[in-house]
Amino acid sequence: MNNIKNVFSIKDLENLSGIKAHTIRIWEKRYAVLAPMRTETNIRLYDLASLQKLLNITLLHNHGYKISKISKYPPEKIPELVNEIISSKSAKNHAISSFKMAMMNFDQTLFFNTYNKLLSEKSFREVFYEVFIPMMTELGLLWQTDTITPAHEHFISYLIKQKLLINTEKVQVAQPTKTDKVFVLYLPMNEVHELGIMYLNYEILSSGYKTIYLGESVPLDSLKDIKKYFDNIVFVSYMTVEPTKDHVNRYIDDVKNELLNETTELWCIGRMVEFIDSDHLSPSIKKFESIFDLVNEL
Repeated sequence: MNNIKNVFSIKDLENLSGIKAHTIRIWEKRYAVLAPMRTETNIRLYDLASLQKLLNITLLHNHGYKISKISKYPPEKIPELVNEIISSKSAKNHAISSFKMAMMNFDQTLFFNTYNKLLSEKSFREVFYEVFIPMMTELGLLWQTDTITPAHEHFISYLIKQKLLINTEKVQVAQPTKTDKVFVLYLPMNEVHELGIMYLNYEILSSGYKTIYLGESVPLDSLKDIKKYFDNIVFVSYMTVEPTKDHVNRYIDDVKNELLNETTELWCIGRMVEFIDSDHLSPSIKKFESIFDLVNEL
């Protein structure tokens, strides 16, 4: 436990809960809902219990409970109320909060318990769209603001990957029902953010197509090799951080010149595609703003 980040700044709490630091200070001063530790220079610090309490208070507050009323509840009452008001509408936000706590505490048991409860009420596809995608978007922002470390992100990503692999295997065993094209899924060189492309593999397989999953950091030469074995290929690439915005248009040109023809396409998605200029596109290249949009194209 000594290596777990168990002390947080007020800015960390703001980033994790969505409640502004100014509001947290007011809640502390007026209602004593949190009791921060103080450094020798009077800087507020918070423990995991404070983070959990604030996440619960946030959910109650978002459901119409006044902070003045919440502050009068005994400590055990707040989690009880949270459990009572969790509905299909609020389950998403509560689950994201639970996954955050699992991540911050490196708590696999909490992750699995939260996931299994969700899966008892929703399909895997619903869990991914409604919970995992928004959560990973949030985690990207938390990582950028130094609220979480790369270790936190890798921990939670690995657990989500486990669930993706389990569900992908279930659809992989079936013979493809659509044979007009083959999808080759890969990440460009130095791109290692694999969750999005893994989920697309699951969706494309579920749609009845054959997929060839190549994974992260794939050079163009390896993609050329695939063309020796298949016709009518759709290459699918997820560009989260690579190629960078300064190099993405050159990369698209290289793919177009070295891989694409009348029977071969490129579908690209990810944060970097917004930097692809229209004059670098062609009829054989499609870019998508979201996983949902790409899946609807199948």
